[in-house]
Amino acid sequence: MESVTSRVFVETSVRGCNPAYVVTSDGVVIVDTPQLPTRAVAMRKEVEAHGPARYVINTEHHIDHIFGNYFFAGAGTVISHKDVFDNFMLVTPELDPFAYAKEAIATDDPEGAALFPERESYFRNPNKPSVTFEGSVTLTVGDRTFHLIHTPGHTPGQIAVHVPEERALFVGDTVFNGCQTWLYESDVWTWLRTLDSLSLIDVDIVIPGHGPVCDRRSFATQRAFLLEWISAVAIGIAKGWTKEESIDRISFLDRFPVDVGQEYMGEFVTTRNVSALYDRLSMPQPVLA
Repeated sequence: MESVTSRVFVETSVRGCNPAYVVTSDGVVIVDTPQLPTRAVAMRKEVEAHGPARYVINTEHHIDHIFGNYFFAGAGTVISHKDVFDNFMLVTPELDPFAYAKEAIATDDPEGAALFPERESYFRNPNKPSVTFEGSVTLTVGDRTFHLIHTPGHTPGQIAVHVPEERALFVGDTVFNGCQTWLYESDVWTWLRTLDSLSLIDVDIVIPGHGPVCDRRSFATQRAFLLEWISAVAIGIAKGWTKEESIDRISFLDRFPVDVGQEYMGEFVTTRNVSALYDRLSMPQPVLA
């Protein structure tokens, strides 16, 4: 994993979210877990070489941030926003998260096939959060502070993790750096306000949910891209395009590819992004301050 500082480590080059951990004087705090089994097992081994795992923090409920919890059973207290617990591995008409995780094995982690659990075995103990909160909370672990900040928008239970001693901010999928944004389940108006709030936090390092480690400039870039998505769909509606016509005509894949390992999902992401925005923009929207 990439050493961002002497205490902060992150993986940005494989399929799934950017799982990370922070070394303290009293063990290790993990921020999101790898989706791929071999990566999860390897990360746990690396973490435990630094000391015992104290907490596993999940920044959201999407599969790429939580599936690896299974391989961290017994390694620290799992903590998240209450909404993450409520939606943990929830099957929806759009997606069966377990099947989606299994789908990635053949292409991205063939060695993980031997580690991948059967569905019944997995759901007996997926290692869901055992501590949940609403709003924001602060953890002190050894010589490091972890501010868990509620940052809704991409998902209702989204959180960021601010470690002031490292001048680092883990923002999860509030920022997709240099890759396509998934927004079809999102409240984009709340997401924009969240980006404005995060931009006020004085840090040097921003660890996004996807893409390379960046800095605070990423908030303005992500904000602009959300506004482009909104504008493109709003213009289509103003021109009288149907939803299907909007889906056919609107795409940003030429500028931002889908993240590593998911390139084949470009049409899926675009279709659902446009469809969701079309539905929302066809209704009255709040005025942005």
